[in-house]
Amino acid sequence: MDLTKEALDYLMEQGIKPEERQLKIDRENYIINKDGEPVLIEPVVHSAKEPIRLNTLSGLVDYIKSKIDVFDDVAVHVVNEKLVEFKSSLGPDGKRELFAVATAIVPEFDFDSYMDIESFNIALQSQFVKTDDRDILLKVVGNLKEDNVRSTGDDGISQAVTIKSGIATAENIKVPNPVILAPYRTFVEVEQPESKFIFRMQSGPRGAIFEGDGGLWRIEAIKTIAKYLEERLEGTGIALLA
Repeated sequence: MDLTKEALDYLMEQGIKPEERQLKIDRENYIINKDGEPVLIEPVVHSAKEPIRLNTLSGLVDYIKSKIDVFDDVAVHVVNEKLVEFKSSLGPDGKRELFAVATAIVPEFDFDSYMDIESFNIALQSQFVKTDDRDILLKVVGNLKEDNVRSTGDDGISQAVTIKSGIATAENIKVPNPVILAPYRTFVEVEQPESKFIFRMQSGPRGAIFEGDGGLWRIEAIKTIAKYLEERLEGTGIALLA
């Protein structure tokens, strides 16, 4: 990109010093030399401005659509089940400018740790999506007749407890295992991923849930987020990374 001789002469006539004859090409700074040619004087400096911080996918989508005519060559990156970034394409320096970040607010459930039955009961109701297996666990822990938890069967894994089955009756039942549950672990706008858990009890009584799918639910969550964004950003031409 060259300045014409007339344009360069005009700048000189205006008393503009050579170091002031600068311009930007693709967001990089250049100075015009005596031959009217742009010379790179410094690498691109990305904005140090803090990105917009959001907590919902819908908020992120609204922000992107409101700025669709401002940004050029951008991408949305689903980093993980709780983090999505809206950023520029790779610059010449190999970096991306971050415009907005959406971080999911999810309740903290203490997996793999035993807790008293009252706390366990409350957590099941407030931090898990209603499912058949969740309701079965609530029935078990909400109707315990005694503190003892007994091992049963020959596998060394199965457990049994005594629960109230009527006003004055009780019955021994086998603790269900494994169970399929859907804790709140990602953005509220998308379906919470179900996964397999191991439910265990101790005398006291105390209960605990152990993750049993090796983290595969995270992949499902990322796919679900990506699908949500793809549908709502259709036609914008924005690249989606997941």
